[in-house]
Amino acid sequence: MSSAPVRALQATEVIVALSQLSGWRLSGDGDNVAIEKSFTFAQHTHALLFVNSVGWLSEKLHHHPEMVLTYQRCVVRWNTHDVRGLSRLDFEAATQTDALWPV
Repeated sequence: MSSAPVRALQATEVIVALSQLSGWRLSGDGDNVAIEKSFTFAQHTHALLFVNSVGWLSEKLHHHPEMVLTYQRCVVRWNTHDVRGLSRLDFEAATQTDALWPV
C-alpha cells in the first residue's frame, strides 16, 4: 500500500480502474457507491474458506468489505467509508481478493 492520503477517486479514475478488473461492477450510488463481485464455489466449505481468506486480507489492509455468503456463493463489496466513495484502496483490495479465488 502506498502512504499517500486516501482520497475519493474521480469518475474517470473509477472507470479506468474498473476496466482493469475482471468481473467487478459498480454497485450503489452516492456515499454508498462500491465495487462488487460474486464468487461461486463447488462446495459451501470452499466458500467459507474464501470468506475467511478475505477476512485475513482485510485485516492486513486495514480495509474491510461487506460480504454476503450463501451456500455456494459469496458477494464481496468494497468501498471507502472515510471518503464516502471509492478510493485506490478498493481497487487494490479487489485485485488481492481476485488472487484468493479459486481457493
